Amino acid sequence: MGVLHLEIDDIVTLKKTHPCGSQKWRIVRLGVDIGIKCLGCGRFVMIPRRKLEGKIREIYRQGRCLKPKECIIEV
Repeated sequence: MGVLHLEIDDIVTLKKTHPCGSQKWRIVRLGVDIGIKCLGCGRFVMIPRRKLEGKIREIYRQGRCLKPKECIIEV
């Protein structure tokens, strides 16, 4: 079973839209729980890693758009 490799300052697009209308979030904290900040309204949310991994549609890293399947590392 692999783990989704995420980095600080990655921008992730989630499947569900935030109430402010934005789908893009910036990763600001990593660990078992991941801290993400909405790029639309600035709201900060802590969410468990496994729950977030299932909600990610795209990852933007250093100008490249990646699908979650491309970022899985084996543990």
